[in-house]
Amino acid sequence: MPGKIIRKHYRRARYVLYRETLIDAKEHVLTFIGSFVGIGLIGLLNSQYLVANDNLFLIGSFGASSVLIYGIINSPLAQPRNLIGGHVISAIIGVTILKLFPNELWFAGALAVSLSIVAMQITKTLHPPGGATALIAVTGGGKIKAMGYLYVFSPVLTGVLILFMVALVFNNMRHRKYPAKPVFKRRRIH
Repeated sequence: MPGKIIRKHYRRARYVLYRETLIDAKEHVLTFIGSFVGIGLIGLLNSQYLVANDNLFLIGSFGASSVLIYGIINSPLAQPRNLIGGHVISAIIGVTILKLFPNELWFAGALAVSLSIVAMQITKTLHPPGGATALIAVTGGGKIKAMGYLYVFSPVLTGVLILFMVALVFNNMRHRKYPAKPVFKRRRIH
């Protein structure tokens, strides 16, 4: 009897804890290929047009975006509005804060991330990697800081557009559908 109860609880816990990862192998292959091609294209552009050590096109927040847009494509945080808007808004805020507080890195970083989160919430473009994009604008190397608002256009906007275009291709193979159809809530009129 106790063994039966333990097995029942184990099966329930396994289902709850692992149901998000119970995806067939073909899904994993599409996720891998999509993220590899997306990041690879950005890296290829970087290696063709910039010195390899600069890595100006490859910013860390693109890795986190890849997890969302290739791995959990139905998440509201992975949709195009969030991907593009979240990064661009955060980049603008990051550069602006750096220009206002260039000598107080700790303060500028905290302020850039915090303002970015609130701005993404207000504009309904919440994309967690956007916080990293703002932080990179403040804490990035000298070349990133010297770019000023060009950072918003490249690497940020060009990079997310590459990731988005690749996501359109690989996330619409088989039974996948990207972007997800928005769910509209009807307002009740009293």
